[in-house]
Amino acid sequence: MKKKKREYQSSELVKSFARIYGFEDKLIAFEIKDFLEEYLDESLFCEIKSVNIENDCVIIEIKSPLLKHDFQMRKSFYLKKFQDKFGTDKCNDLKIV
Repeated sequence: MKKKKREYQSSELVKSFARIYGFEDKLIAFEIKDFLEEYLDESLFCEIKSVNIENDCVIIEIKSPLLKHDFQMRKSFYLKKFQDKFGTDKCNDLKIV
């Protein structure tokens, strides 16, 4: 079987469509949520209501006041993690609500 000239990984194709149609930020938000799911305990992750990106600011909505406080105390740590993974141009601030 002959290889086609242009073969793409599905993730590359999805990223390309996201860039074209302007929902690249939403994909990054999903990746951040996946990172948090791996990083946090399951019971803590269940307290995260949503993750969004608006104007290069990552917005994490958390139900639990204790977890919200913990995130606010470690805001710079999480922001640095996100910037290392996704770049400072996509994540230049972190807001916990």
